[in-house]
Amino acid sequence: MPDVRLASPQGKWILLTTVLGSSMALLDSTVVNVALPAIGRDLDADLAALQWTVNAYMLTLAGLILLGGSLGDRYGRRKVFVVGVVWFAAASLLCGLAPNAGVLVAARALQGVGGALLTPGSLALIQASFHPDDRGRAVGLWSGFGGVGAAVGPFVGGWLVDGPGWRWVFLLNVPLALVCAPIAVRHVPESDGGTSRSSGAESGGGRADHGRFDVLGAVLGALALALVTYALIEARSGSLLVAVTAIAGVAAGVAFVAVEKRRPDPMMPLGIFASRQFTAVNLVTLCVYGAFGGFFFLGAVQLQVVVGYSALQAGTALLPTTVLMLLFSARSGALADRIGPRIPLTVGPLLCAAGMLLMLRVGPDASYLADILPALLVLGTGMVALVAPLTATVLGSVDASRAGLASGINNAAARAAGLIAVAALPLVTGMGEEAYRSPTAFDNAFGRAMTVCAGVLVLGSVVAFATVRSLPPGCRRPECRTYGAVLSPPLEGERTRGRLS
Repeated sequence: MPDVRLASPQGKWILLTTVLGSSMALLDSTVVNVALPAIGRDLDADLAALQWTVNAYMLTLAGLILLGGSLGDRYGRRKVFVVGVVWFAAASLLCGLAPNAGVLVAARALQGVGGALLTPGSLALIQASFHPDDRGRAVGLWSGFGGVGAAVGPFVGGWLVDGPGWRWVFLLNVPLALVCAPIAVRHVPESDGGTSRSSGAESGGGRADHGRFDVLGAVLGALALALVTYALIEARSGSLLVAVTAIAGVAAGVAFVAVEKRRPDPMMPLGIFASRQFTAVNLVTLCVYGAFGGFFFLGAVQLQVVVGYSALQAGTALLPTTVLMLLFSARSGALADRIGPRIPLTVGPLLCAAGMLLMLRVGPDASYLADILPALLVLGTGMVALVAPLTATVLGSVDASRAGLASGINNAAARAAGLIAVAALPLVTGMGEEAYRSPTAFDNAFGRAMTVCAGVLVLGSVVAFATVRSLPPGCRRPECRTYGAVLSPPLEGERTRGRLS
């Protein structure tokens, strides 16, 4: 049984290194959006290259995050976490030194691989290291400090873009890793699947007790996402290659389902979707986080290209949504515990949709206090209302032994939804390759995009109202009560009676 106490020096070191590691991944999922116009100008990149700058990272992260958790179970959570931190830092260095958009996109894909290794590992290390009496508080501090990192990310990113330049958005990860990795090696105890009763398949990694990994499933899942994303981004060309890629992406998706159905140790056991509630809440997740991904990708560009904000002003302007989540997500979860998840998951997306429709007022002469801030406050209120109940419903809709797997699937679904939204929205709204260089063209397309996002959120609300029901008494509740990330729900691990299950 883990016995590190939170108040001990070792406990504080463990908390520090896990917060630093998870913050690296959280920062990169938010600050890059603020840097996109500067990246485009400096590298003379078109809109497709900017889409890939965001999506290359999301693609490998979403496709491999379940496998990343399994590798930690098999080879040692600390070891895989440290490898992820070092990998992430090396890829970040390559991003910062990229001479052109192609190298930057490739480096971003490598960053996502590192993120898939360190993101599940940071929480797993806390759960595997701390004494049961301290674990809840440690997880709360980890999620709270991580949320603070997510909140200051756009601000720091904007300051770096306007100051030393966009490359420092990535280079900043290198000194963070130089602090994080040595602390982990020195102070974090090693733990692996042998210290736990769970198999990798249960904890979200595609490994059964015999130690095999569902590499084929991971490759097919990532390939399907990659091919579909390519087809959506490049669809403007209307070429035969795009059509073939789209068909191949669908075929890879079908093959992924077939492989997962037949393997004895699948990365994503399809039987978990036998729970109607679990399936329904993941449909809601796809709608909600698809809209969020599209909004935060386009919103930061809208504020700079159309409104005329600097990168720092744009990053600061977007802070209210994260701040609201940090302040009130725990209270929202407590309210959902009392009234059930159906109302929050119905009302929350509607509030978010209203916030995005209010963004239609954000144009060349927009006032922050009169136009931008009200939209963000309504959007943030909707996010507060739905994120904690969504996580609770995911966990409560499956057996407690599969809570980690359920959370991992839900997190991956959210990231995949954002990936598809970033790829599809410019196509759906008629945004040309050079639209971000033209305030008028981008503003017109942004308005159409916000309408589409609002419609998707309303669809998510309807699905929630029609399908989500009260959770059974005594079901698993989230450990992460405070959360500030806006592009994915919190990851939860296995926990039973104070130990990893």
